[in-house]
Amino acid sequence: MPTTSDRARLWAILADLVCVLAFAAGGKSAHDDSATWWVILVIAWPYALAMLAGHLWAQQRELTSWRVFPAGLGILGFTYAVGMGIRMATGRGVATGFVIVAIIFLTLTMLGWRAVATLVARQRAKQA
Repeated sequence: MPTTSDRARLWAILADLVCVLAFAAGGKSAHDDSATWWVILVIAWPYALAMLAGHLWAQQRELTSWRVFPAGLGILGFTYAVGMGIRMATGRGVATGFVIVAIIFLTLTMLGWRAVATLVARQRAKQA
């Protein structure tokens, strides 16, 4: 039976995956709107794989994956750095503009949803 922390971890993984897919979809539409939707998966897979590694890192350290710090920052770091490394290792481009847009977008979305979740949790705790 999944525990509350297991469900929270799963929701955090899904939320981060949505962030990664949104990043890839934005890149696809900015550069080649006529390309097939498979391009989104081609762009996203290195970051999705790296994001999962980040979640494993957080789980091994028993960190709360929906918190901004330290888990959110660590997962973001894995997603960005390892994702870029995989992208480079597979021969995909890492132009300066792409690198900058990637860190800005992933930071805003992956830490943003965590900040909102924290505020909502605090509000609920005050009302209880």
